[in-house]
Amino acid sequence: MNQSAIVIAIDGPAGAGKSTIAKRLAADLNLRYLDTGAMYRALALVASRRNVATDQEEAVVATLHSMELEFGPGDPVVVFVNGEDVTNAIRTPEVAELASALSAYGSVRKEMVAQQQAIIAGGGYVLEGRDATTAIAPNAHLRIYMTASLETRALRRTRQFEEQGKAEDFNRVRSDIENRDHRDITRTESPLTVAEGVRLLETGGLGIDEVLNQIKVWVADL
Repeated sequence: MNQSAIVIAIDGPAGAGKSTIAKRLAADLNLRYLDTGAMYRALALVASRRNVATDQEEAVVATLHSMELEFGPGDPVVVFVNGEDVTNAIRTPEVAELASALSAYGSVRKEMVAQQQAIIAGGGYVLEGRDATTAIAPNAHLRIYMTASLETRALRRTRQFEEQGKAEDFNRVRSDIENRDHRDITRTESPLTVAEGVRLLETGGLGIDEVLNQIKVWVADL
């Protein structure tokens, strides 16, 4: 098949390594990368700035409709909201927590999924997010569910914060991830789940290169 038109969707819980792998995979295969989580984080940041409460669903949707999202190259991917570079502002535990809460609204997810599907419509993408294989790209050429134990994921996320120069307590990070897992799994709209036909990839004992090599084997078999 034409690899330049391929769509690879990577799903899984917070801290499973989705972003790291998706970015590397996209670069290695010369595909574009879509961080769907960044879109929810951007919404959370704007909602927070406008003092929109988490129980104001209509106001959250109105906030989303007022946003113009753009992406630029970089690692992490540069994110613009209404022309403002918010790349660093959306990468905080507080914004991540709020993004998880707002994403539980069905109306918000419906609008986001529509935008994400429009972005990847022409193919040539690696996308990742906690409903990438089920709601956004259920017909992707390759769908992968990455996971690891809660302890492993919390440790990875804590180290990630340290690399960014942010001191975060491991127990707090672990608790935040556990809470996000619960919301993602129990939400009514597009709950986090391993769908039929999705490749399950346990990353706990694997390095980045080992994970990438396994995925490339699957790609080669398409």
